[in-house]
Amino acid sequence: MYKSDNQQMKVPVKVSSISALHQFLRLKKPSNPLISVFNFDEVNLEPETILSTITTDFYVVALKKDCVGGKCKYGQQYYDFDEGIMYFIAPHQVLQFEDVLLNGVKGFVLVFHPDFLQSYPLASKMKDYGYFSYQSNEALHLSEREEQSVMDIIGNIGREIDANMDAFTQDLLVSNIDLLLKYCDRFYNRQFLTRKKANTDLLIRLEALLDDYFKNERMLEKGIPTVQYIAGELHLSPNYLSDMLRVQTGQTTQQHIRNRVIEKAKELLSTTSMSVSEIAYYLGFEHPQSFHRLFKNRTSASPLEFRASFN
Repeated sequence: MYKSDNQQMKVPVKVSSISALHQFLRLKKPSNPLISVFNFDEVNLEPETILSTITTDFYVVALKKDCVGGKCKYGQQYYDFDEGIMYFIAPHQVLQFEDVLLNGVKGFVLVFHPDFLQSYPLASKMKDYGYFSYQSNEALHLSEREEQSVMDIIGNIGREIDANMDAFTQDLLVSNIDLLLKYCDRFYNRQFLTRKKANTDLLIRLEALLDDYFKNERMLEKGIPTVQYIAGELHLSPNYLSDMLRVQTGQTTQQHIRNRVIEKAKELLSTTSMSVSEIAYYLGFEHPQSFHRLFKNRTSASPLEFRASFN
């Protein structure tokens, strides 16, 4: 989450436990110290607290809707919408309350600690849900049907938390969290596909950025462009860019960059007399062996074998 330009940056408040979060938000004590669901309209913060930033040791999943005036702020942007907007925060990331706790906002917040997932397969799968590290302007916008699916699962989680705990409780809660995250993964894939015009423009900008990088021989100075560099130049989070590209092209950003490097290598091998070592250094490789391995892995031929095919 990001603060607006006219706000001073503050040191984030560290909220280590879900119980501490409830206290900070003036909510009643959670039924379970490792998982909780609450509604936005249960939160009653002072204006100065709303401007606070916090970091937590747990995951945050939230859906907000029905902002006053029909507009809801998400990061530095405002969206007209009829259905809900979801965001996802991983442990130790910074959360800006102004982005999510506005007067008139409805919706829910689900928080769960990584310890709650221990011994379950979901614990190791969490890293696969890249949207937990998306930027605030890369929100998930739900259709009415999608929102209902989400609310049904959250309803199950809330009822299970409030019920008397038994031998099935944690299994059912983790299963519902897993189901929720799978649905959100599906909905993000739908969003990537339905935003065809915006994503096509993004692909054009990506190609232009790489063309400029190669044309100006920045590899000699900066090496092979990194995913972080490309995403930063496009004003996107690395995970969002890679996930979008994977849906659109079947390749991640890293694979896309490497393919462009190989295409440039083929051009140099077939049109210049530069040695393989010279080409490797020109393309930003620290060691020619690394270039040789990548080229052969991608083309099934060594650089010299590829050059020989043109003679």
